[in-house]
Amino acid sequence: MTRFAFATAALLLVACGGEKAPSTDTAAGGAPSPAAAPANAPKPTGTVITIEMITDETGNYFKPKEIEAKPGDVLKFVLVAGVHNVHFLADSNPGIPDLPPMSTFAQLPGQELLVPVNFAAGKSYYFQCDPHALLGMVGKLKVENE
Repeated sequence: MTRFAFATAALLLVACGGEKAPSTDTAAGGAPSPAAAPANAPKPTGTVITIEMITDETGNYFKPKEIEAKPGDVLKFVLVAGVHNVHFLADSNPGIPDLPPMSTFAQLPGQELLVPVNFAAGKSYYFQCDPHALLGMVGKLKVENE
């Protein structure tokens, strides 16, 4: 096997739940870092909504996969099993400015990825786990009026 093929196979194993590399995405004190928010984003003031990121015998998925939130709420994506990220792709949300950037990959059970709900009310937004989107790991956020 060539070095390139070996490296590619190793990366795919890590991305799809194989051996996990240690996480380096932690803030001071060992707590996971939140996903970056736009510079002009208001501080979260509402409810924390927990979404689990899961890999099990039924597949890879967000639980729940459809969320209703209000501006100021915080989406807390918690890794249960697997290796996952959260990405509000521009292609899935055409014409919507200031989407949060792609998160880092959660690799350790219990690791959290925080996304403040700084989206316009009255609309729906779509997100995915990049390596598992084609396997159905997608979700929808509906932002309600305050």
